[in-house]
Amino acid sequence: MYASSTSFKTPPTGVVAVKKIVVIGGGTGAYTVLRGLKQYTHYLTAIVSMFDSGGSTGKLRDEFGYLPPGDVRRCILALAPETEKTRILRDLLNYRFTKGEGLSQHSFGNLWLTALTDIIGNERGAIDYLSSLFNIKGRVLPVTLDNCHLCAELSDGTQIRGETNIDVPKHDGSLRIQRIFLQPSAHALADCVDAIDTADLVVIGPGDLYTSVLPNILVHGIREALQATHAKKLYVCNVMTKWGETHGFSASDFVREVTSYVGCPLDGVVVNTSTASSVLVDKYAQERAFPVRFDKENITVPVVEADLLNEKEILRHDSFKLAKVLIGL
Repeated sequence: MYASSTSFKTPPTGVVAVKKIVVIGGGTGAYTVLRGLKQYTHYLTAIVSMFDSGGSTGKLRDEFGYLPPGDVRRCILALAPETEKTRILRDLLNYRFTKGEGLSQHSFGNLWLTALTDIIGNERGAIDYLSSLFNIKGRVLPVTLDNCHLCAELSDGTQIRGETNIDVPKHDGSLRIQRIFLQPSAHALADCVDAIDTADLVVIGPGDLYTSVLPNILVHGIREALQATHAKKLYVCNVMTKWGETHGFSASDFVREVTSYVGCPLDGVVVNTSTASSVLVDKYAQERAFPVRFDKENITVPVVEADLLNEKEILRHDSFKLAKVLIGL
């Protein structure tokens, strides 16, 4: 009855389509990577974290019992055509209510996906239908359809339950996270495992390390697929640290953690080497976020160095600079 986006579309003439690329992550990091890569190939699969528990997503998850739609919505937007014809639809998916009892702070896109899930009867069907409606370049897959929560154990032994409580810490954010785990455990969607198995390139990150990137690898089947695949595995290192997650981290700390959770060597790490303006750095310092120190001498995998910064009002990777580097590899 409903269209599915699980099959790849045939790319138009002139688009490089020799590589099957899997992007593992969530949040704005996955959005950034996908938005750039879709310029080169339609053979894209986004494997998306499903453990968000804060904001609009968290409220809908609590009230309806469905899996969180926020990161899925961002990835669909990233892979949607950027044309005048789709501009209103894109704006609609991104629209956030600022008033209205019960509506304020909700994202329309999150409400849309929740309503579709109610109509179709399952989250996967809702994602596929919305993907088809937007004619996305690739496919978006939830890493799991199991309902579980992300938990973290801190260096002092304290355990934190819920993604939002890790993401926005009520505890001392300078404490290091010793490990993260899922309660209860979750199993990967079969299509996610197949996508990793047949990929030419797997891109891990960037994004919040313990709440967007690594939770995907905790799902049974993902770590094993990453260890078995013949695809090149690249990690894109963050440009900024984050209070409560990666405070004081250098580039080698990020690489060490990702390698530990994956359980096998990475084929490389992509690191930004350009310097941000002092004005923006000072602005971020007020939130206790700082540029990631590039300690190349301590990194044990091949390093790809590049100017990747998109320096506007927010310090993050530039989608098109990053995509060019990844495709070049």
